[in-house]
Amino acid sequence: MSSVSLIIPTYNRASFLKEALDSVFDQERRPDEIIVIDDGSTDETQRIVNSFKDIHYFYQPNQGVSSARNQGIKMAQAEWITFLDSDDLWLPDKLKVQLEITQAYPYFQIFYTDEIWIRKGKRVNQGKRHSKYGGWIFEQCLPLCIISPSSMMIHKNIFKTIGFFDESLPACEDYDLWLRTALRHPIYFFPKPLIVKRGGHEDQLSKKFFGLDRFRVQALQKILQDPLLSPTQKELVLEEIEKKSMIYAQGCLKRNRMEEYEHYRKAHFRIDSTFIPF
Repeated sequence: MSSVSLIIPTYNRASFLKEALDSVFDQERRPDEIIVIDDGSTDETQRIVNSFKDIHYFYQPNQGVSSARNQGIKMAQAEWITFLDSDDLWLPDKLKVQLEITQAYPYFQIFYTDEIWIRKGKRVNQGKRHSKYGGWIFEQCLPLCIISPSSMMIHKNIFKTIGFFDESLPACEDYDLWLRTALRHPIYFFPKPLIVKRGGHEDQLSKKFFGLDRFRVQALQKILQDPLLSPTQKELVLEEIEKKSMIYAQGCLKRNRMEEYEHYRKAHFRIDSTFIPF
């Protein structure tokens, strides 16, 4: 029987965390190991964790979600790794279904599912641009992050080939990881929603940072140097850098951030099929 570790990174989300943990303990098939990485919380996080049994709790000074997830990966003992963001929920059959799929499709080592979106307490529909795909999906991962960490299951050995979450990125770290993953591995998509993503609260990274496309540009510039890129894939990455740089530049112009505007506007000028360094 396959073993599963669950990693929950959290920072000052005690109210959300209890519900997230309840959704884990309500699973038809629970994880073999539950690891909560407390990334420097000053609220009731530890008390909430202590109200549950059989959880490995690890506290670290605040270093960001990538550091927290990476610490959990290093601690994990099971064959398969799963994640749950502390503001998300697993539906009761999430883990059971994914484990059944791993047995049915042993060729795949990365799996993810569809999701239900809740914004400020109300269910909302995903847009067409959030459509999800399976197989060799590097091209489909370029526009935006279509894989939610809370929905995925990944074999621990995969991190030996793709590396860990990039701790230098304060946001879009999942976009960066999935680009590296999709370039190297096929990914299985299960079209049934098995998680609930809750958004609209003030501590989300999308509200903390202006212009998330600048972090996606950093991830794209990094993948551009990957020797596994085919010429076609490289051209697609360059086109995406152009698009995202222009979007961010226009946002800077509206906010009178003229130095940044010039900085990203120049991303349209290529030298030898790459871009002028930022």
